[in-house]
Amino acid sequence: MPMPQQNERYTYTDYCTWDDSERWELIDGVPYAMSPAPSPAHQEVSSELHRQLANFLKGKPCKVYPAPFDVRLNASDEDDTVVQPDLSVICDHSKIDVKGCKGSPDLVMEILSPSTARKDRMIKFQQYRQSGVREYWIVDPDTKTVQVCILSDGIYATYMYADTDTVPVSVLPGCNIELQDVFAE
Repeated sequence: MPMPQQNERYTYTDYCTWDDSERWELIDGVPYAMSPAPSPAHQEVSSELHRQLANFLKGKPCKVYPAPFDVRLNASDEDDTVVQPDLSVICDHSKIDVKGCKGSPDLVMEILSPSTARKDRMIKFQQYRQSGVREYWIVDPDTKTVQVCILSDGIYATYMYADTDTVPVSVLPGCNIELQDVFAE
């Protein structure tokens, strides 16, 4: 199939036919090309967050999945939203299938880059809130800050943390992320 066009509307069924040599996200039927390989700083932040989460979750029912990992927020082949968060934590094993996650993860972490910041802060923020992602982290390697959004009654309460803070993970009681290690040079 030819590559998707910005002025067309698509579903997950369409998404599955696209060439795997390019990565895409689909939000409200609109395709978004994923940027080329992330920067080393992005990968270091992602790796450290993954390490801390995976260490905490060892032997527990929740699992952490790094990108690329398809998340179909509405859990249907006719879904028109498929995202690839930098990190997803899923505690309900029934949401996992051979294609990724069908439904909302418990925790999503997006690591900002210049090409994704607007989409992560605005478009995905709304998608994650509307689909019921219980906790959404927006991690900014440039400012060494983390914005944590915790869902309550359909609204995200937002908390800001700096590079020396220890951040509790609301959906994983007892889990704390050490930002000095996440943002270590």
